[in-house]
Amino acid sequence: MTLAEIKTTARNAAFAARKIAHAAGPGRAAEILAEVLAPHRDAVLAGYMPMRSEIDPLPAMAAHQGPVAVPVIAGKDQPLTFRAWSAGARMVPGAFGALIPETGDWLTPSVLIVPLLAFDRHGFRLGYGGGFYDRTLEQLRAKGLVTAIGFAYGAQELPSIPVESTDQPLDLIVTEAGVILPSP
Repeated sequence: MTLAEIKTTARNAAFAARKIAHAAGPGRAAEILAEVLAPHRDAVLAGYMPMRSEIDPLPAMAAHQGPVAVPVIAGKDQPLTFRAWSAGARMVPGAFGALIPETGDWLTPSVLIVPLLAFDRHGFRLGYGGGFYDRTLEQLRAKGLVTAIGFAYGAQELPSIPVESTDQPLDLIVTEAGVILPSP
């Protein structure tokens, strides 16, 4: 089986696990995420607009005291850009149906809340396969420090994620059960 086939199989299983977890509810996940973000209160935070069964970071984003942005897909094979967001922002459909602010400043985040399908204890994530977050994290890390926080249901954990050389690890993962600090 090729790496692409392994990832496709893992994605299908992860979608199913996430859907079940989503139906059960997020528990304290948003509260735990807000606690993790508290020391970064002045930092530019990038979250995401949840789609389908993704865990919802909006309460933690709205509680953040510093600037908040959401990702905008600039084009295929390009890193994400980030537009300022607030709870009252007028949103319009962007690429792949994700909502984006209609207007607003372009920001460079130093903290990213990263959506995912699955994660492992080494900090690797399985995304949707477009590589947008990997390219973005690589670019931001080349410019200096950035903290990448995976946000997921605990049920999305796998023993290991199939990894490619371009995959960027997460700095920590937040679930409804608590914070996971990746091990090497």
